[in-house]
Amino acid sequence: MKYELVITGAAVLPEGLQENCWIAIKDGKFAAIGTGQTPEAQQTHNVVDGLIIPGVVDGQTHACSAGGLPGIRSTTHSAIAGGVTTIVDMPYDNPNPLNNVDRLKAKVAAIHEHAHVDVALYGTILPGQSVEDVQPLINHGIAAFKISTFESSPTRFPRIATDQIFALFGALAKSDIPLGVHNEDQEIVQALIAKARAEGGSGLTVHSNSRPPAAELAATAQFLELGAATGAHAHIVHLTTSRGFHLVDNYVKDGYRSTGEMCVHYLWFDPDKDGEELGAKMKVNPPIRPKQIDALWGEILAGRVAFVSSDHSSWPIDNKLSKSIFDAGAGIPGVETLLPSFYTAAQNRGLNAAELTVEQLCERPAKFFGLWPMKGAIRLGADADITIIANKPQIWDSKNAHDELCWSPFDGRKFNITVARTYLRGILAWDGQQVLNAPGSGRYVARGDNRWFN
Repeated sequence: MKYELVITGAAVLPEGLQENCWIAIKDGKFAAIGTGQTPEAQQTHNVVDGLIIPGVVDGQTHACSAGGLPGIRSTTHSAIAGGVTTIVDMPYDNPNPLNNVDRLKAKVAAIHEHAHVDVALYGTILPGQSVEDVQPLINHGIAAFKISTFESSPTRFPRIATDQIFALFGALAKSDIPLGVHNEDQEIVQALIAKARAEGGSGLTVHSNSRPPAAELAATAQFLELGAATGAHAHIVHLTTSRGFHLVDNYVKDGYRSTGEMCVHYLWFDPDKDGEELGAKMKVNPPIRPKQIDALWGEILAGRVAFVSSDHSSWPIDNKLSKSIFDAGAGIPGVETLLPSFYTAAQNRGLNAAELTVEQLCERPAKFFGLWPMKGAIRLGADADITIIANKPQIWDSKNAHDELCWSPFDGRKFNITVARTYLRGILAWDGQQVLNAPGSGRYVARGDNRWFN
């Protein structure tokens, strides 16, 4: 058989790192994998001083929070250049969140028109909305649901009351669909923000103190208990402290379906060290906490982190330019820096960066969102999504980023690697210099039958 493409070199396979590997691709799928003599192919690419890994699955992005549904184009253009071949996009689109089938169909149409990578989707419900609207979204392939215990916007990103959360858990309990939460207690945060404003406070430390771990953990604990009461899958989409992951793990040990997610910026930045330099450029919610990086890495190594994501937000820099930290928008761009930042941070700690990256950025998110085995691994029959990493250090400069935002808290940071190539279903989409595939090359990927909890 003559394959369409064969890629050779060191590759991270499900069983681990394989030196001198060859990977054959036909009809957009992995058709054969082996060592020794390279089979015949129409094209061959040899990877030297680099590594072949599965395409990254970014399990948390906000592509449409600023520019509406067409924002998928800019975010996925950046994603493919960063080695990300699938994103799982949040439902808080501008101006309307994804809470019904009509809006799902509109977003799928936008994906097929604009996306450079494959896209799975979160759905949500609005205050007062019937939970009977949940099943039709599941029938159309929604990968997960998300709600918030804190109101960022009364229409686009509202707070969902506790009784409605309980009812939503009940509606999801017999399914494998996780319900994620933005986990901050509204009353605590609002009271502390009002106090800080009255005292004239500003800066990253004041922001962090106004949204303390107590607010995050109180919302987390209540959400986990509601999930446990119904037997549904409760997922915390961002935890900033080691204690948060231990809370989740207590529920797992008691036999409940509970998970917690890490965002990569919590592994890189510390407001005590970086806050003066970055200011609002580092503002996210829940906040980046001081002196947590070592403990959070410990949670990853202990297996208590479901997966690591970017929480990419598509806000322009103008959203950050305010006199008060409380008036600046929360969220940062991150999809293009997810892979190099995580790999670098792991490598700098002396960890097995290659295998840890594939586990946390590829395999685990694919399994979590029901995209496995088609996504997340180099294995026979799966989509031939491939990222090639070059052992070529770089200093990140967001002016060269491939979105329309061109700002980043990672500016000036050194990454140990560069994304040399990205293949989407066997087609070269990024050659290390430019994005080659066209908008609309990406597909909507519905949740499959894979289960996180058996």
